[in-house]
Amino acid sequence: MKVTPVHTRIFKEKEDLPTFIFQHIPSLPERTVLTVSSKLVALWKGLTVPYESPAQKEKLIRQESEAALKTPLAWLSLKGGMIMTNAGIDESNADGRLVLLPKDCYACAAQLRAELQPKWGVKELGVIITDSMILPLRAGVIGAAVAYSGFAGVKDLRGKPDIFGKPLAVTLLNAADALAAACALTMGEAAEQRPLCVVRDAPVSFVDKTDPDEIKYPPQNDLYTPLLKAVKLIK
Repeated sequence: MKVTPVHTRIFKEKEDLPTFIFQHIPSLPERTVLTVSSKLVALWKGLTVPYESPAQKEKLIRQESEAALKTPLAWLSLKGGMIMTNAGIDESNADGRLVLLPKDCYACAAQLRAELQPKWGVKELGVIITDSMILPLRAGVIGAAVAYSGFAGVKDLRGKPDIFGKPLAVTLLNAADALAAACALTMGEAAEQRPLCVVRDAPVSFVDKTDPDEIKYPPQNDLYTPLLKAVKLIK
């Protein structure tokens, strides 16, 4: 697998994102996964507001969250079946504005894929929209897939034998987040201007239709549900 970040000029709000991507990546082979920063997608859709005050940002976080819990560092929020900080609202690299996460990131990923396929003349193309996430009790951020299209984001390894022949009982491999994390490591978080990343020879299965529910784990089976219930982030 080869992961290649792409340096770009600064993307302007409401600019056409597929055209912008094609300008910086004029050709792409079949069976490639493209990772796109969620900030580019938000700017494409015009989802920004001028920053006014901490109170304004807090109000927006509450509005954009299904549930939100204030912590000393940020708001821990539930949005679109994911736990994230500040409902995905960001003010870094935003030139004095607040950038909001799209309501339906999966629709955005599917639209990007559909518009880029004919530009590159490819059929088997994956698209990931990535954002920064924080793991419990871990320092620093990693990349995660807030949405994806064109490939199976989860590999079911249950029933597969381990090296000693014992069948795996519960193992699901999260390919979408793993690819997002690999790309985020090369894309950067500051002034790198690398909001795109190309992954060649990714070990994924390409599909025409993506199921957004495949990566959403049921709360009753989730490892962190007791903790989230204790802090009243979920009922």
